Amino acid sequence: MVRSVCSAPSRGNGLLSLYYLSHVRRHEISACRLVLLPRHRTRNSGPDLSFDIPASLECKSGLVHASSAERIEASGKLDPSISALLNGLLLKIFVAGELEHARVHPKFLHSNATSHKWAFGAIAELLDNAVDEINNGATFVKVDRIYSKRDNSPALLFLDDGGGMNPEGLRKCMSLGYSTKTTNNTIGQYGNGFKTSTMRLGADVIVFSRTYQKGQATQSVGLLSYTFLRRTGQDDVIVPMIDFDISKHWAEPILYGTQDDWDNNLKLILEWSPFASKDDLLQQFEDIGSHGTKVMIYNLWLNDEGIYELNFDEDDEDIKLRDEAARLAKISKKMADTQAHVSYRLLHSLRVYASMLYLRKFTNFTIFLRGKPVEQFNIADELKYRKVITYRPQSSSMKEAVVETTLGFIKEAPALGVTGFNVYHKNRLIRPFWKVTGDGNSKGYGIVGVLEANFIEPAHDKQDFERSSLFSRLEMKLKQMQMDYWKRHCHFIGHQPDKQFLREMQKTSTEPLQTEDEPLDQTFSGHAANPRPILSGSQTGSRDRTVFNNDRLMVRAPPGFDTVSLNQEVACSDNSGDIDQICDENVQLFMRCEQYMQREKELRTTVEDLEKQVADTKRKSVELSSHIELLRRKKLLLR
Repeated sequence: MVRSVCSAPSRGNGLLSLYYLSHVRRHEISACRLVLLPRHRTRNSGPDLSFDIPASLECKSGLVHASSAERIEASGKLDPSISALLNGLLLKIFVAGELEHARVHPKFLHSNATSHKWAFGAIAELLDNAVDEINNGATFVKVDRIYSKRDNSPALLFLDDGGGMNPEGLRKCMSLGYSTKTTNNTIGQYGNGFKTSTMRLGADVIVFSRTYQKGQATQSVGLLSYTFLRRTGQDDVIVPMIDFDISKHWAEPILYGTQDDWDNNLKLILEWSPFASKDDLLQQFEDIGSHGTKVMIYNLWLNDEGIYELNFDEDDEDIKLRDEAARLAKISKKMADTQAHVSYRLLHSLRVYASMLYLRKFTNFTIFLRGKPVEQFNIADELKYRKVITYRPQSSSMKEAVVETTLGFIKEAPALGVTGFNVYHKNRLIRPFWKVTGDGNSKGYGIVGVLEANFIEPAHDKQDFERSSLFSRLEMKLKQMQMDYWKRHCHFIGHQPDKQFLREMQKTSTEPLQTEDEPLDQTFSGHAANPRPILSGSQTGSRDRTVFNNDRLMVRAPPGFDTVSLNQEVACSDNSGDIDQICDENVQLFMRCEQYMQREKELRTTVEDLEKQVADTKRKSVELSSHIELLRRKKLLLR
């Protein structure tokens, strides 16, 4: 007997249609996830609707047509013979009231995938799934271009050696909005990333997964095919899946219904996947090993010009965005140097983007892109005059949250005006080079910051953050940090020191100024008229540290100033007090660095010559690869 919180008029016994939302455990069903209503309803004598199901179950096209004298109680245990038939099938959910049932139309897959406006954002979602498997022993994820066996079209491959998914786990992966990731150290949380990311990259995806759990070794295959759903006119999302028990070292089908049901699922997979036979399917598990997951996305999307959005041909060690690469090819020579910077290259190069995707470097995990390891890169490691600033946001959800932001000038400053903050969440890059200042403001050019903001929530596509008061306050603090850093450090890269800041230093109390190489042991003479808050802080190595405590700002005097000259200037401030003299003295200091800058130019020239030689070699290699590829395709056509 099925119980449901619903009342409806009686129309006699009839067929049931059920939709699978999440995998039903064997011999058990959860009332909070599944609501069963008869297509022909009966009047309920009490608060719950109950009805009998006659004795046979027939499965067609993923729909369950039930007519049984057996009794099923939705909130308790199932009869084993019936639960075995319900387990693992696609079921339709009926809702209470006058609505007949709720469905997920196949068009929803395509419209839902548009939440990823950027193809690399979709690829990052799939990389996140592999990185989350580090907790289950994963040591690598491979991303590569392969060819479909059916029509020789390019396809995108993801392969990891994580824990893998059992039949129940694969069904949860294929369900919308279901996530098993509940720990704080995993990146995924919404249960929607796999579906949106795969459908953003291509029309179809097939998943192979092998695992060993609870004493049973299994391997499963699932097909999510928008092509199949569209061409067959389906009005529900049907996902054919088959499972094998390999505990005895051979693949034995796992039956949740009848053998015909299993065969029908296999038939659909073979008809709409790149594989023509069961043996071809089983062969795909050979490179997985004892555990892991293999995702193959095929029928990749084309751009407006009718060519593949992902460019596999320009660089045989990278995957690039074709439209972005074409746009950059049209830029002027003046902008070429600026857009050769990593902040621009990550927009069209997957290798560059993947190298910056995770903040902390992996100790026992590697991302392989087209056969070559991706070297992780944190731009904070090469910043000049680096400084760590601590910010304590007022967050009720995270008590005593502390965010450390590393600030500095890029190594190309002041020649390049790149600026922005790389903001991470749980080790994952969300907003690269986020500009918090206006485009027309030249102050702050060349300053880049890196921080991990776990106290704000990312958007569903993980390319931005949810707008909130915490987010707005963070934006204001980052702008404040950038402007303060510019005032105190701009003279290091050839700009004149900020005069307003120098006046503030002049009016400061007896706190001495400290250079990078000097200990803090000098006295600061002069008047302390209208004194400011005491400048204080702690130093890490030869770097500065500033602490933002909510809305209070404590800063240390800028390193690098000639404190002796400044002391003399302030001491005689009653006589001259000419701030411009300090600027002239700093210019003299810059002159001392001229010989080092000359050596740097010579080294850059040498590096450029070597890079040209490498570029020529790569170009020749690409030409040879293209020629070999052309010969290979001709050979295939001749067959």
